[in-house]
Amino acid sequence: MADATISGRAADAVVEEIEREIVSGDLASGRLLPPERDLVARFGISRAAVREVIVTLTNKGLLESKPRHRPVVRKPGFDTAFSALGGIVTHLLKQDGGVKTLFDVRIFLEAALVRHAALSARKEDIAALRAALERNRAAIEDPVLFDNTDVAFHAVFYTIPGNPVFPAVHQAFVHWLYDHWQSMRRSPEQNLVYHAGHRDIFEAVRDRDPEAAEQALSAHLSEAWATVKETFEDGATGGDTNRGA
Repeated sequence: MADATISGRAADAVVEEIEREIVSGDLASGRLLPPERDLVARFGISRAAVREVIVTLTNKGLLESKPRHRPVVRKPGFDTAFSALGGIVTHLLKQDGGVKTLFDVRIFLEAALVRHAALSARKEDIAALRAALERNRAAIEDPVLFDNTDVAFHAVFYTIPGNPVFPAVHQAFVHWLYDHWQSMRRSPEQNLVYHAGHRDIFEAVRDRDPEAAEQALSAHLSEAWATVKETFEDGATGGDTNRGA
């Protein structure tokens, strides 16, 4: 037990040192972490302790680890912070009503974002939305491309406030809900409905009408939720039977 305690303390010290080097840039983002043998020699700890260090740093979002590959350094950012929550959120989504709860958060946030866009979007923001909408329209016959352009259209709203937290939140939503989005029915007819929702949101923002923008967003995501909830097993939506989200 004493040896395990000492090993754990040694690993904690190494975690703190490597974390400091990542944050300071001494270990650059995208760089491979030194090999295990080098870390063993440098810090005077066992390979088991080195692996414990790697797991801890990976859980913190500071390393990207894959089986049979050396870990890659990831400089901390808001996206890193949300990525580190991925494992926990994945488990929460499996709970009764878990995804409905997350989807409601998305609706609440995007309603605020489209209102902000209607009031504050610049000409270049409107142009970016128009271009994203056009790409979405052109992809109606292609389910995979339409899904990508759907995500890209919504992503524009997260960039308009100029706050780096919002794009990171959007990226997290995409990651956490990806499996359910991929399970949704995708047909040209359904894609036309989704595109029409995007068009209504865009036109309200372009016309500087925050109330209409929020209403269009809520109607669009309610339509989306009606399809998303069909990807759950019985009971996964927490008993919700309404179309509204």
